[in-house]
Amino acid sequence: MIVYDRLWNTMALKGVTQYKLITNGISHSTLTRLKNNQPVNTDTINKLCTILDCRIEEILEFKTE
Repeated sequence: MIVYDRLWNTMALKGVTQYKLITNGISHSTLTRLKNNQPVNTDTINKLCTILDCRIEEILEFKTE
């Protein structure tokens, strides 16, 4: 299972708000999906890495169920 706990930590460390994500093309519904560890597409992952200027490992993690 992919979880996005690291996303929220990275956002806090970099001072990036959910508002900034929204103004840079991440929708409210996508944020809800991320909060609930539901699937998102690779375009979203790419946008998050670009906005946060980070590596993919800093926003998601795979955990065995």
